[in-house]
Amino acid sequence: MINILIKDETAPLRSVVLGTGESFGGVPDISEAYDPKSREHILDGTFPIEEDIVKEMDAVAKVLTKHGVKVYRPAVLPDTNQVFARDIGFVIGDKFIVPNIIDDRASERDGINYILEQIPSDQVLRMPPGAYAEGGDVMPWKEKLYIGYSEDEDYHAYKVSRTNHAGVEFLRDQFPNCEFYAFELKKSDDEPKENALHLDCCFQPIGNDQCIIYKGGFKNEKDYHLVVSHFGEENCIEITKEEMYHMNSNVFSISPEVIISEQHFTRLNDELERRGFVVERVPYNETAKMEGLLRCSTLPLERAY
Repeated sequence: MINILIKDETAPLRSVVLGTGESFGGVPDISEAYDPKSREHILDGTFPIEEDIVKEMDAVAKVLTKHGVKVYRPAVLPDTNQVFARDIGFVIGDKFIVPNIIDDRASERDGINYILEQIPSDQVLRMPPGAYAEGGDVMPWKEKLYIGYSEDEDYHAYKVSRTNHAGVEFLRDQFPNCEFYAFELKKSDDEPKENALHLDCCFQPIGNDQCIIYKGGFKNEKDYHLVVSHFGEENCIEITKEEMYHMNSNVFSISPEVIISEQHFTRLNDELERRGFVVERVPYNETAKMEGLLRCSTLPLERAY
């Protein structure tokens, strides 16, 4: 049996699913690109190769293992991109939610079936037809639940809209004891610097009471100000549009004190250390070309409380 319990983003991590770069399918055809950053790198001839992705993800696995974390990997599916495990399932409290995701990615869920089989069936919730979400948009934070989403107009207009109003309402109904905050995100299928693919591309809590945030990722500025009011301005690390493009908000917390971050995030990493965090720097620049980084690659199963 696999224990699951997630109440926030930073409590000491006990177990996690880390995606895999093995047999990821190589460079997709431009017609198969479903986010603007991948599209950009396909057109530029700079899309990552499997060897580099595997190497970068193995570096993350070594850091997690060093800190005593149990690391699960998806069963490798031939010619399937399984790097971003966060989106195909997520844990809130003691429930594992199996969401509906876009057709381009639906097969990825088969890679974690062996994990779901080890979780008691009464702890597994499956979203009903018509309700969509990806784990990058879902962020438990103590008594709060933050969700990034798109209203129907944007959801049907953009490939990069991954969580819809029905998905939000499903989660609201399932977790009535949470303080619930749903934010529309800014979307673009063509311009990666104008697109917040998921909530964790523009916001993520760190430590016990701090966060990394990018104002321009929120469609409605009032939502940004609401988040800042929750944490306090002095506890918010603001990142720029360029830093958002390079995925600076998409770090991953092993504990309130330890954060895994991309080694080239110089300004952010220095600021994190100035604030007292231990920063585990890893190479992840190639993986980031597919518009995802460290939080996107990890699906936490259990944290210690």
